[in-house]
Amino acid sequence: MNLPNKLTIGRVLAVPVFIIVLMFEFYPAAAIIFVLASFTDMLDGMIARKYNMVTNFGKIMDPLADKILVVAALVCLVQLGHVPAWMVIVILVREFVVTGLRSVAAAQGIVIAAGTTGKIKTVLQMIAIPAIILQNWPFYMIGIPFAQIMLWASVIMTVVSGIEYVMKNKHILLE
Repeated sequence: MNLPNKLTIGRVLAVPVFIIVLMFEFYPAAAIIFVLASFTDMLDGMIARKYNMVTNFGKIMDPLADKILVVAALVCLVQLGHVPAWMVIVILVREFVVTGLRSVAAAQGIVIAAGTTGKIKTVLQMIAIPAIILQNWPFYMIGIPFAQIMLWASVIMTVVSGIEYVMKNKHILLE
């Protein structure tokens, strides 16, 4: 197993630790774990492309690992009362639609690569979640609702990227 795939598996294995730390409200530690796990997403892709280590396992598991991390964080944040459930539902619906679309495409031998808006959505989520975990620190000191702005931006980009995936690939669904 190559390094990028090990990083992906490490991200998945970090999720239970992250959940426990977050649910016990050790917020700084939870934010650090989340940021480190998020960083492995960028790192594994960079290494895989640079050193020609792209694998079918990585193509499937890398985006799945991201979804597991983000969904786990958001569901816990709903439980803790920090994120409205409707926002998480919007994000989940988009993820199910895109994953379903990718599955239909894969059955037809087509690979749907991540688009720019999908990557922006992921980055916004990876910024919003630790900002929410840290309860808008340090921005609350100067009265800027940074965490909420990032959360709203990620939800908006979730909808935009979901629509883009469906529109660009609707031919796959119509076949």
